[in-house]
Amino acid sequence: MIRLRFPARPISLRLLTRDDLLTIAAGGLAACGFQPLGLWPLTLAAMAWLIHRLHVVKTGRQAALAGWLFGLGHFTVGLGWIAKAFTYQAEMPAWLGWVGVFLLALYLAIYPAIATLLGWWLANTRRAVLLPAFAASWIFAEWLRAWLFTGFAWNPLAMVTLGGFARPGLALAAQWTGTYALSGLVVVLGGWWLFALRSWRQDRKWSAAAYALAPALLMVLPLHGERREGTLAYTLVQPDVRQDLLNDPANYENQFLKTAALSLPRQPGETRLVLWPESGVPDFLRPGYAQFWYDETTYAGDPLLARERLGRVAGKGGMLLTGTTDLAMKGPKVTGAWNVVSALDESGAIRGSYAKAHLVPYGEYLPMREILEPIGLSRLVAGSLDFFSGPGPRTLDLGAHGKAGIQICYEIIFSGQVVDRANRPDYLFNPSNDGWFGSWGPPQHLAQARMRAIEEGLPVLRSTTTGISAVIDADGVVRQSVPPLRAGRLDGKVPPAHAPTPFALFGNMLALGWAIALLLLALVASATRKR
Repeated sequence: MIRLRFPARPISLRLLTRDDLLTIAAGGLAACGFQPLGLWPLTLAAMAWLIHRLHVVKTGRQAALAGWLFGLGHFTVGLGWIAKAFTYQAEMPAWLGWVGVFLLALYLAIYPAIATLLGWWLANTRRAVLLPAFAASWIFAEWLRAWLFTGFAWNPLAMVTLGGFARPGLALAAQWTGTYALSGLVVVLGGWWLFALRSWRQDRKWSAAAYALAPALLMVLPLHGERREGTLAYTLVQPDVRQDLLNDPANYENQFLKTAALSLPRQPGETRLVLWPESGVPDFLRPGYAQFWYDETTYAGDPLLARERLGRVAGKGGMLLTGTTDLAMKGPKVTGAWNVVSALDESGAIRGSYAKAHLVPYGEYLPMREILEPIGLSRLVAGSLDFFSGPGPRTLDLGAHGKAGIQICYEIIFSGQVVDRANRPDYLFNPSNDGWFGSWGPPQHLAQARMRAIEEGLPVLRSTTTGISAVIDADGVVRQSVPPLRAGRLDGKVPPAHAPTPFALFGNMLALGWAIALLLLALVASATRKR
């Protein structure tokens, strides 16, 4: 402890203790339960350590500090892939990427701090109450993180419950709980491991074994639903267009030809839904822009010709869903853009479109541009135009090709915000550009798409520029996939949807309801111990 005295009052600058450093390390280990490592025992052990810290701290300030230090380690490790994004722009030095990751972790760590402070305060030092109170607080904190300041819902704790591609495991419970309540269950399982250790020390071997084995058995449950087949044919394409070439105008035509060649029908007269990724088409497809916009990007400088050749890719009776960009106009002036998915029929006519609603800060727009741009900060993705937000989840009725819900890239991570509940789709299409996500980002992104499939009871079709592209059924099972950094296509029938799940009916009110149930359990436990 170092004390600095000033005329007013002493200020304490607290140095990190050994337990503080262990808490940071525990947070980092907890992130190893996410993909691509999937080391969920480390997550449970890390949560056991954090719960132990809440048992021994004496003040709310100490409880909040424990959560914040845990979050600092957790988000620094789990989001390390973001640093890779800084290598794909020339405006800022690449080393700034790790500074950005650390600063983001400093902010995101506030949410575990909220959870630990609230859990400790609700328990008020009563050990029997602490675990359910903390689990409820964690649910609330994750839900808060998903919407405050536009939200950043990447990697809720529940993501460690997903098994392999063919086995959703405990994550299948998300249809009854929602992701955030499932995160609360992970907290409970970590607490059971702490109880196991304490029972062992007290020579209660049978209790220790029960507490230790129960979480492990739940995590490896071979849960899966009935495999059913659909009727809607698709061709899903991963062109493997690397990020350093994606925005190069000299490569636009090669990009189209490569993607189109991968989309050719396997049988004459085949009617299909053809799925291309975000950034799949560099062309501007809508009329009405100044000609110089078309001259730089669009096939033959003509949006009509660009649409017609896309229609030929769709084929007779087919439909092409592809990512592209629409410009926002104010008179003759371009004021911004929309990141969209357009649906084109065999003639090249646009039959529907969806504009991305959840945009990536610093990726698709620069917050406070008038302040940050003059000091040298810019977006991580090429381009000087900021993107505008669309209206939110929307279902496109594609006739014989079903009702498609669209979630572009990052949007798929937001639990409870991916479906138009007034017009339930038959499937979700999640085009993405993961080329700037490094090696850890794409498998984490895919895992979160699987969780949305389970929650909503809907198949998810992911087409990405560089991988991982996949077809996910309504139980979160990956039916087909194309690995990263490889060109390929997937052909088959869209898996059928389930009837609306409890989560599909109630959304995150269901998850918050589980939090309230845990709080009631804590109150009952407290009242029982007082008797």
